[in-house]
Amino acid sequence: QLQLVESGGGLVQPGGSLRLSCSASGFDLDYIAIGWFRQAPGKEREAVSCITSSGSDLYYADSVTGRFTISRGKDTVYLEMNSLKPEDTAVYYCAGRTWITTVSDMCTSNYEMHYWGKGTLVTVSA
Repeated sequence: QLQLVESGGGLVQPGGSLRLSCSASGFDLDYIAIGWFRQAPGKEREAVSCITSSGSDLYYADSVTGRFTISRGKDTVYLEMNSLKPEDTAVYYCAGRTWITTVSDMCTSNYEMHYWGKGTLVTVSA
């Protein structure tokens, strides 16, 4: 079945770092534009960062710009999270689309995602 799988979540202290990974099962991730989304307790799901299938264009939410880095490796999309804050606590999901208009549209225009992972929990707490 078509599925995205996230890994790398866990408990980290404020100011710490985590590296999340997104991989695919059942399809070729290299042809898919990928976004990272998160949902904090009591909050709606929000876009964090998106990347084109080629990896050439990136988007970051204002709340994470300068702290998070999205990148593509072999069959994997990463989200490196630095200088983590308690407000970063959320379940992080990767999602994909087979086509996009622009990477900013993917992250900001509420497009339906074609693929979702089950999520990985990131908890930032002292």
